[in-house]
Amino acid sequence: MEPGGEGGQPLTADLATPMMKQYQRLKAAHPDALLFFRLGDFYEMFFEDAEIGARELEITLTSRTTGAAGRVPMCGIPYHAAGGYLSRLVEKGYKVAICDQVEDPRKAKGLVRRDITRVVTPGTLLELGALPEKGNNYIVSVAYDPSTKIVGLARLDFSTGEFRTAELGGNGRDGLGELADELACLEPAEVIIQPAAGEDPALGRVLARAFGSVPAPYRDQAYRPAEAARVLTEHFGTPSLEAYGCAESPMAVAAAGSLVTYLKETQGAAPAHIRSLRTDTRGTSMGLDPATRRNLELVEPLRPGSALSRAGRGSTGSGTLLGTLDLTVTAAGGRLLRAWVLRPLVDGEAIRERLDAVAEMMEHGLVRADLRTALRKVYDMERLTARASAGTAGARDLLALRDSLAVVPAMRDALERAGSSLLRRVARALDPVDEVGDLVGRVLVDDPPAGLKDGGLVREGYSEEVDTLRGAASGGKAWIAALEADERKRTGIKSLKVGHNQVFGYYIEVTRPNLGLVPAHFERRQTLANAERFVTPELKEREAIILGAEEKLKELEYAIFCDIRSRIAREAGRIQATAQALAALDAVLSLAEAGHRYGYSVPEVVEEPGLVIKGGRHPVVERLRTGEEFVPNDCTLGGDDASFAVITGPNMAGKSTYCRQVALIALMAQMGSAVPATAARIGIVDRVFTRIGASDELSGGRSTFLVEMSETANILGHATRRSLIVLDEIGRGTSTYDGLSLAWAVAEHIVRRVRAITLFATHYHELTELETTLEGVVNWSISVREIGDDIVFLRKVSRGAVDRSYGIQVARLAGLPSEVIERARQLLHELETASRGRAEAAAALESRALGGVQVSLFEAGPSDIEKEIAGLDLVNMTPLGALTKLHELQERLRKGPS
Repeated sequence: MEPGGEGGQPLTADLATPMMKQYQRLKAAHPDALLFFRLGDFYEMFFEDAEIGARELEITLTSRTTGAAGRVPMCGIPYHAAGGYLSRLVEKGYKVAICDQVEDPRKAKGLVRRDITRVVTPGTLLELGALPEKGNNYIVSVAYDPSTKIVGLARLDFSTGEFRTAELGGNGRDGLGELADELACLEPAEVIIQPAAGEDPALGRVLARAFGSVPAPYRDQAYRPAEAARVLTEHFGTPSLEAYGCAESPMAVAAAGSLVTYLKETQGAAPAHIRSLRTDTRGTSMGLDPATRRNLELVEPLRPGSALSRAGRGSTGSGTLLGTLDLTVTAAGGRLLRAWVLRPLVDGEAIRERLDAVAEMMEHGLVRADLRTALRKVYDMERLTARASAGTAGARDLLALRDSLAVVPAMRDALERAGSSLLRRVARALDPVDEVGDLVGRVLVDDPPAGLKDGGLVREGYSEEVDTLRGAASGGKAWIAALEADERKRTGIKSLKVGHNQVFGYYIEVTRPNLGLVPAHFERRQTLANAERFVTPELKEREAIILGAEEKLKELEYAIFCDIRSRIAREAGRIQATAQALAALDAVLSLAEAGHRYGYSVPEVVEEPGLVIKGGRHPVVERLRTGEEFVPNDCTLGGDDASFAVITGPNMAGKSTYCRQVALIALMAQMGSAVPATAARIGIVDRVFTRIGASDELSGGRSTFLVEMSETANILGHATRRSLIVLDEIGRGTSTYDGLSLAWAVAEHIVRRVRAITLFATHYHELTELETTLEGVVNWSISVREIGDDIVFLRKVSRGAVDRSYGIQVARLAGLPSEVIERARQLLHELETASRGRAEAAAALESRALGGVQVSLFEAGPSDIEKEIAGLDLVNMTPLGALTKLHELQERLRKGPS
């Protein structure tokens, strides 16, 4: 069959002109989307869409004659395989409008009616294979009030039904900064914005940095708070939005309402599986800016191609905190655990409730193992329910829902005696939705075909009409098989056979040598090279019965399937509640399993600021390090102890690892996880800030030092007494004295003004003097042992400071050529000698002044040395030359004045 025509028939010039008018009308309604235009068994693309589709999908570009339009580019894909092609286009950033035949081509009079049934965008994908299994696929909407500078941000995972909204900024808060943080955390697949958002220069820059350019604005009417509120109340069937917590937040309402409007337009109907809306308020989770998430490697490694990331590739990202903790066995559990990592709690009761559940499951290994085994039988119920609600679920999807719900009663029973309040709440939320499992089990066969319109879906005994039609069809085929045997016997033609095709239906085929034996009542229908095909009146009569029964059977089975899919969609709320409870259980069990496997302890979380960690370890590094045992270290900061630690030690000794592990232990405690330590007492932290490593932003014209100072400014501007700050090598991106001065001033500001718990790693050994000049500062150092010219890293943090960085020894370990190392030693000796000389000269001058040397007011002009100093060309003198000259002048001073 040639693709492209009505009802699967070839496209002809007679059909072309009205069909192309129909195509152009539908394309004009969605000019920004590629149009999948259903023609028989294919989706076709024409004109520029065809050129794009052929290029992106790597399929053949052809052309068709379309009447007066002449030949136009065309390409096509089989409709039954459209899902994979669709996903590939959407992943490349295209929108795709699906145009289906909305009437039976066999019953159509003239041109088949077609309409857009769905517009697929990056944020509205439902195809399971195209979605990140353990990641969300968010579409977000940004609303903006220029008069108040308040930003509304709504996010929706269309594939799971998660729907949240919030207002950012206001009351002195930095709404644009909060928006940038949220967008970096969410990593949305798609964004729509209010026109006013794109017109504001500052907000436009935030959006451009997040998405590469300012997204095209959505229509302004959808963002008007009154219109948005009407859309939301109509969708949820409520008189107001009080129950959703956003009635007094117009920008949050505007963002959420515009998303629902957008989904109605693209999906053709209100998304039935979007059953609830949650309003987030600022301060309900630990603040983590993009730099901190990146520096702590929460979900992505700093260097994706490094040995750490190659150590064990996985969907959660090896070499990361999530990759270490994610032992979930369900997709929904993995998504929830990721959210817990990125948004640790700050409410003490909620943290302790989660920790109690994790501790209970750590203690009960057999229960934990049984529950995890049961959870392995659970499919992605959230996304299966979304597909059922959207009308895209297949028979196998419904069977997966049935099988997932079937394990719920056993898990509910296993949690009956749970002690923690969180686990008891999970148990109460586990609803097996028996009606769904029973319905699917009664209606569908256990191994249905992939196609929904090919029959074979409905179980025998469910529908009397289905059974009757099935019997007629199968009985007719049995009659056909008997006919072949009877005609062979009657005619004596042993090679006679009965066949079937789509064009001629059933026929009797006789080879050419036997044509003389053909009876007179055989009617010739087709001549082939080596045979001829015939029909008989009896065969045609039986064919009508068989084909009529088969066609009616397929239509009836499809109608029955659509009915049960709709009935299941009406139970979406109950199924989603069970799915969310199972996800929470899976996440708790994952943390408990990780705590048990890795030797973690359950921390004590208190309201008072301060950290007490005994035997702390880095959760990721200790799992990936081979050949060297990880050395645990303590940390006590805040409370009655100093809150600001200056940490010195050589490169590669472990300063950065130690600082990161302290931050990660605090974060893990507040996400409800056991921690890699023998014991820990964590005062709740409102935000974690990190300034680690050197990086530039060439595309934004920002140097390494500017990025460093910008991140430091953000910390100083937003940290509070309850924050945890990690600063590593502040000031190293500029000259020594500038860098030291800035580092010193930053340290003083934090100690005197911010008073946050701070770990300050540095090679500026002068900063160790802060311990004696500022209350609340303590010096810590990473121990090393010198063996000749070599050093051994002991990895132990101890009280006190070091005055050497061992840079040359570390450079030798890094593999620098021996001649470079030797030359560096010589230069170091010269520089240190010159530096000592300068210090001694300064001391001598000070001694002379204190010794009472009286300088005559009428003393003659400057000395020879002073004249020589005045004549030095310091601009063109190298640092080494300057130090050498200074040493020479010092020696001359020691011999007496000139």
